[in-house]
Amino acid sequence: MNKMIDSHIHLDHYSDEEIELILTSLDEGYCEKLISVSYDLKSCKRNLKLANKHVEVMSAFGFHPEQELPSEHTIKELFSWMEKNKDRMVAIGEVGLPYYFRTENKSTIKHEAYIELLDAFLKLASQWDKPVILHAVYDDAPIVCDLLEKHYIQNAHFHWFKGDNVTIERMIRNGYYISITPDVLYEQEIQELVKKYPLEQLMVETDGPWPFEGIFTGKMTEPKMIHESISVIAELKKEEITKIYKTIYGNTKNFYRI
Repeated sequence: MNKMIDSHIHLDHYSDEEIELILTSLDEGYCEKLISVSYDLKSCKRNLKLANKHVEVMSAFGFHPEQELPSEHTIKELFSWMEKNKDRMVAIGEVGLPYYFRTENKSTIKHEAYIELLDAFLKLASQWDKPVILHAVYDDAPIVCDLLEKHYIQNAHFHWFKGDNVTIERMIRNGYYISITPDVLYEQEIQELVKKYPLEQLMVETDGPWPFEGIFTGKMTEPKMIHESISVIAELKKEEITKIYKTIYGNTKNFYRI
C-alpha cells in the first residue's frame, strides 16, 4: 500500500474519542500526515494543541467563511494570536468567501466585508510566506483568483473546488492546487474536474467530519477513505495507481513543505 496525506480535515470538529480512533488508525491506513484546518480562534487553539501532541497533525489557522463575520475586535484577536503562533502553522486556512451562506442569506450578507477579510488573510500569507487553503467555489472563485494575483500568491490550495471552465483554466495556468474528496466516487462534476486538472496539481482530502454518500453512507469520515478516491482518480486519469499515489503524495509534501 502506498502512503498518502489528508490535505484537508477539520480534526478539531471530531469528538475526543473519534480523534483517538483516527490517529491510532493512521498507520493501518498508510496516512502519514493530516492537515487540520481551523474554523475560528477557538478552533485554531484546539488544532495547535492537537499538533503539539501528535506529530502526524499539521495545523492551519484561519476563519471559515461560511458563517457570520466576526467583530473587528475578534478579527484583531485572531490575527494577533496567529502572528504569535505563525511558526507552528503549516498554512493559513481555511479562508475564503461564503458562497453557500450568502446563497441562503442573500439579503443580509455583506459580500464586500468578506472580501476585505480574505484580502487581509492573503496579505498575511504573503508577508509570512505561508501557503493558503481556500474555500472558493462557483462565482466566488474568480474573485479569489483576483486577490491571489494581487498579492502575487502562487501557493494556493482550493479545497473541494467547483467552478466553470474559464476559472479552471486560469487556476491551472497560475499553478494553483485543488484537492479531491471521496465524493469523486459518485459525483460527475468532480469526476470531470479530475479529468481536466493536471495530476501534478492534485491533492486528496476528506474534509472530515463532513459525511459522504454511496459506499460511505452512515460511516464516520476518516482518512482511509482516501484510498478509494485515489483508485477512482487513477481510473479517470487512465494511469497506474502507483503513479497516482506517488505524484499526489509528492505534490502534498512539496506544497506544505513537510
